Amino acid sequence: MSTDAEQITTEEKSADEKPVAKPVVKSVQVPAFEKSISDKVVEKFGDKIKVEFIKENRVGIKVSREDVHDVAEFIRDGLNYDHVESVSGVDYPQDKEIEVVYHIGSYSDSSLAKQILVLATRAQREENPIPGKDATKLPSLRDIFYSVEFHEREVFEMFGVYFTGHPDNRRLLLPEDWADLPPLRKDFAIKGR
Repeated sequence: MSTDAEQITTEEKSADEKPVAKPVVKSVQVPAFEKSISDKVVEKFGDKIKVEFIKENRVGIKVSREDVHDVAEFIRDGLNYDHVESVSGVDYPQDKEIEVVYHIGSYSDSSLAKQILVLATRAQREENPIPGKDATKLPSLRDIFYSVEFHEREVFEMFGVYFTGHPDNRRLLLPEDWADLPPLRKDFAIKGR
């Protein structure tokens, strides 16, 4: 059985016109615990961050490259998140940017056992990348979360994002003499196809 809030109603116009469906607006209940986490970050950084989403066991925060290190440090020290579970990249050639997304969790705080804080930032995207020698750079979070060491190396290699302050920006999966575009960029083409 559906409630009134879930039903779509129609409105009659005239004999010549078809009925028009009115959109139904469902109220979304924001989980209180996750909202409290996002509120702490907003309280600390204000308009320097943007809360992308709040849902059960997940909070998503977007931040500028200039502020990502400070926000990550607060996430560790102020919110008790203690490790990065994964780091991924997303290529946005139309925006001339590459987004780097950190999925941050906690082993040491049992109240955060199921929680993932998603921290995203963007780097400028060069059309003809020279990894490490162009503007596609972000500050490394290696000094905050040791667990990013290999993840950032993979993003460096696959997207061409150089992490300043990372102790070991070397290739991890590709040959050292790789001279093509980073292979996870959208404009990378496999030879012969």
